Amino acid sequence: PVDIIVISKPGEEKIAKPLFLFCQGSLPQPVVKYDETGLYGTLPFDETPFLDNYHIVIIGKPFIPIISNVNKLGKNYMFLKDKENEIPPKGYIDRNYLDYYVFRNNSIVKQLFKERWVKTNQLLVAGHSEGSTVAVKMASLNKKITQLIYSGGNPYGRITTILEQSRFGETDSLPKGQKVVEHWKKIVANPSQIQYDGGDTFKATYSFSLPQRDNLMQLKIPVLITYGTEDWSVAYNDLFQIEAIQQHKRNITFKSYVGLEHNYFPKNEKGEIIEEVYNWDKVAGDWRDWLKKAEEN
Repeated sequence: PVDIIVISKPGEEKIAKPLFLFCQGSLPQPVVKYDETGLYGTLPFDETPFLDNYHIVIIGKPFIPIISNVNKLGKNYMFLKDKENEIPPKGYIDRNYLDYYVFRNNSIVKQLFKERWVKTNQLLVAGHSEGSTVAVKMASLNKKITQLIYSGGNPYGRITTILEQSRFGETDSLPKGQKVVEHWKKIVANPSQIQYDGGDTFKATYSFSLPQRDNLMQLKIPVLITYGTEDWSVAYNDLFQIEAIQQHKRNITFKSYVGLEHNYFPKNEKGEIIEEVYNWDKVAGDWRDWLKKAEEN
């Protein structure tokens, strides 16, 4: 079973518009969360300005309820079978890998394209963090996708971000980076292994560590790549930008946000995230500006 949320402008649910498919990040979170005070934001940004032109589609995580009270959720709003050990349901763990999400999402798009309220001449796909990898792989296989937004991703794969992160605070007596390399060797030797002890399985880490650099480079559609310069993967996005310029890739636009981290928050002098300064709506505004230019061209 797969649950989806469709967000439309009130009163325009049956008016034919293109789809804007948003691919979630990595955590097993319900799409819609609420507490006694009301609903939380469904997307990390205010989706209202997009609703004039699109129906927004978000696909729930496998075997995670699409709607939940936050009081039933664990750390980081995760839906967990075992809260103490932070273990999500088995059905989710079994399906939490790249090719499942790509096949599932493209199948759902094909199904939705049969609906009268869907215009099929345009399909915008955006993904943030893990969702960016899903979005790129989708676009490499699905010729119906006409624009791609790649946010907070790493074109060279998840393991390079993990390795970069591990180097922070590393010392001779605490060689964190080498531990990551040794772990990666085990994953590569057993790329289909699924563990049920919490954390990412070998299968998930391997699939999301396969570089999407070539898939991005081969796309002919308009692509927007956004990232914060304080994100752990900044060097890889910068490297990809250098390579894209070298390859004369004029369909790819880059937008970096100076001083912002993975989720577009600033940091203080201690390197701590300043959660009071929310920049997602500004980022989404830049997405809309880019979309207008892409459509005009």
